[in-house]
Amino acid sequence: MIDLYTWTTPNGRKVSIMLEECALPYRAHRIDIGKGEQFKPEFVAISPNSKIPAIADSEGPDGKPFRMFESGAILVYLSGKTGKFLPASVRGKYEALQWLMFQMGGVGPMFGQTHHFLRVAPEPVPYAIERYSKETRRLYAVLEQRLADTPFLATEYSIADIATYPWVARHEWHKVDLADFPNVKRWYDTIGGRPAVVRGMAVPA
Repeated sequence: MIDLYTWTTPNGRKVSIMLEECALPYRAHRIDIGKGEQFKPEFVAISPNSKIPAIADSEGPDGKPFRMFESGAILVYLSGKTGKFLPASVRGKYEALQWLMFQMGGVGPMFGQTHHFLRVAPEPVPYAIERYSKETRRLYAVLEQRLADTPFLATEYSIADIATYPWVARHEWHKVDLADFPNVKRWYDTIGGRPAVVRGMAVPA
C-alpha cells in the first residue's frame, strides 16, 4: 500500500494521476497547505522540504518501507516500480526524461509564478506579471512546436505528459487561451479524456 500526502495543486495531482494510471492501491491524505499543515513535524519527516506531494510505500525497492518527496522523482520511482509510462528503449526513456525535466525546471516554476502574481499577490506588480506571463506563453509555444510533430511529449504517453497536464489544466489561471495553441489543445483534450486522469485530478476529494 502507498500513502500519498497531497493537496489540490498541479504537483500533487501528478502523483495521483500516476497512481491511478498504474492501478496501484493507495490512500490519499490531505495536507492543507493553506493552513500550513506542510510544516507539521510528522509531514516534514516524510518531506524534508515541506512541500507536497510525498509518498510512503510499505513495499519499497528492497521490500522495506520507503519514503519519497519531489513529484518528478516520485513519478520516476512509480514508473520503475511498475514498468509503466517510461519507454523501454534507451532513446525513448531519455526523450521522456528530458520533457519531464522541462516541466520540472520550466513549466512548473514559471506557470506557478504567473499564478501567484495574477491571483495571490496582495497588490499588482506589473513588471512581474509581464515577465512571467511572457515566459509562460513562450513555454506554451515550445509545447506547441513539440506537439506538432508527435502525439505526446515523448514517443508515447509517459510520465512527461502526466507531469505537464495538471499545469496546463490551469491555463485559465494564467490567461492563456488554448485556441492559440491548437496542438497543445489536441494533446490536452486527449489526455483529459483518460479515465485515470479524470480520477487522479479529483484527488484529494
